[in-house]
Amino acid sequence: MQRNPQLGPKGELSHLLTIDGLPKDILLQILDTARSFVSVTERDVKKVPLLRGKSVFNLFFEPSTRTRTTFEIAAKRLSADVINLNVATSSQTKGETLLDTVANLAAMNADMFVVRHASSGAPHLIARHMGPEIHVINAGDGRHAHPTQGLLDVYTIRHYKEDFTRLTVAVVGDVLHSRVARSEIHALTTLGVPEVRVIGPRTLIPRDIEKLGVRVFHDMDRGLDGVDVVMMLRLQNERMNGALLPSANEYFRSYGLTPERLAKAKPGALVMHPGPMNRGVEIDSAVADGPQSVILHQVTFGIAVRMAVMAILAGNG
Repeated sequence: MQRNPQLGPKGELSHLLTIDGLPKDILLQILDTARSFVSVTERDVKKVPLLRGKSVFNLFFEPSTRTRTTFEIAAKRLSADVINLNVATSSQTKGETLLDTVANLAAMNADMFVVRHASSGAPHLIARHMGPEIHVINAGDGRHAHPTQGLLDVYTIRHYKEDFTRLTVAVVGDVLHSRVARSEIHALTTLGVPEVRVIGPRTLIPRDIEKLGVRVFHDMDRGLDGVDVVMMLRLQNERMNGALLPSANEYFRSYGLTPERLAKAKPGALVMHPGPMNRGVEIDSAVADGPQSVILHQVTFGIAVRMAVMAILAGNG
């Protein structure tokens, strides 16, 4: 049986490339470690020395606000030296290949790469060409995976709901183009959530998604009935080829999360969104800013989760 490329010879986490295939105990290790780091983010001095002397390179080949910034904050709170590559002024614009760029950065004594790339599989490619002393974290690759977002989302759910085994979670919207949705579904099912639903128009739901153990709904009201968590997704217009929807207004009428639709869920159901939000397209402002929304808490917990991933990788180096 081929060894998971994310795991070392003893089953320890060596890279974080995708949640798919990671064992439950590693996911719980990350969540438990993140819990210990939440208190660090609440201190006056928000630093621990776990990555002192280590160099973390942020390689973002796609735009990002939350992910890039929280990775930078996380690394600095672990006392690492952080280098942010400006792709627009890098040698990539002169024709240098991705692997040559990374090889040159590795020669500068990099310890960890955090990679976001438009091409699915780019972080895997980099990881295969690195020595065992260098760790790679996937910060989002094409339509494939966004593992730390999936982890911070399940951390948020665990923080408020505690027991995964009693929950029904709905993932709503553009599942077809969402790397976040894939990572969330893998994390939720691995952690024992008994029912994961995906809700959206037929044009935005992958045909074979039931193989991941989810239930598919095309009617928003039916899909939200009795759920404990509602995870809204952004329409990924930049990844769509051709017109998959009549209009943004029509989409909101059918699949936008309004207070009336949220009332179909259980009382106290969490409202989540990985961002960036398009208000009035997938979510009503009254819901996004309402008492059931934990959207900003996701961002806060994201720092602790990313600290946990980097600390575990550095400890296994």
